[in-house]
Amino acid sequence: MLLRTIEIFLRTHAMPATKFGRLAAHDPRFVLDLRMGRTPRRETELRTRAWMQGYTDRAALCTKEAA
Repeated sequence: MLLRTIEIFLRTHAMPATKFGRLAAHDPRFVLDLRMGRTPRRETELRTRAWMQGYTDRAALCTKEAA
């Protein structure tokens, strides 16, 4: 489920829901709307999951370079 994945992402990266929405979906209310029952289109879900994976990959790369 997309919302569960997003909630884990937010906790892992200590990111506010509005910032995530702006960056991932260009909609600061995206996560709030999902929490209220919004069902995203398949393309939106795939794009959001790809964005989260890219963010995680970049964060891991930065951590490796800093060490």
